[in-house]
Amino acid sequence: MHKVGAVRRTRAILDSQSTGFTGIRRMIVILIGPMKVGKSTVGRLLAARLGLPRQPLDKNRWKYYREIGFDEEHARSLAENGSLDAAVNYCKPFEVHAVERHLAEIQNCVADFGAGYSVQEDPILYERVRRALDPHPQVVLLLPSPDVDQSVVCLNDRVDEKLRALNEHYVRHPANRSLAKAVVYTSGKTPEETCADILHSLRIDLL
Repeated sequence: MHKVGAVRRTRAILDSQSTGFTGIRRMIVILIGPMKVGKSTVGRLLAARLGLPRQPLDKNRWKYYREIGFDEEHARSLAENGSLDAAVNYCKPFEVHAVERHLAEIQNCVADFGAGYSVQEDPILYERVRRALDPHPQVVLLLPSPDVDQSVVCLNDRVDEKLRALNEHYVRHPANRSLAKAVVYTSGKTPEETCADILHSLRIDLL
């Protein structure tokens, strides 16, 4: 009964969000945030609550990357030679293309993004991500705490030591906060409680 009710309520929400002249109804809840903040777990729970499929961006990223000439050997060589920053920077244009392609393909789902997609240093790449996300009112940033330093400490306990500096960069960078329509804090909460907070922040009542 609960799942049937969720599906019915979600359909009602979709009915209220008809887009333009096409009549296509879309509700895409997008989760962004640093590594190990719980986007995948919460995304699965949120999809179940809403009666929608989950469409993680990472699922199709290699397909999207290859569309514009991603060189896997080159990326691997950069990473293996100890140049993590160079490998990350090489991937940035491909990440942005993946965001654009993914959002163009999906509808009526929960989409969780890997940590790097929404954090772009290049102003042109950032603007492309902003334009891709701008039509979507349900972009939620997950962080452990409103205190940035506490968020870093919390996530350091979960992230491989080699990735801690990169993840701290994702936590401290302003891009995620500027792109998000809502911020939900996870520290001290179960994934189910975080899911409920997201629904509340988006004003989606399934009760």
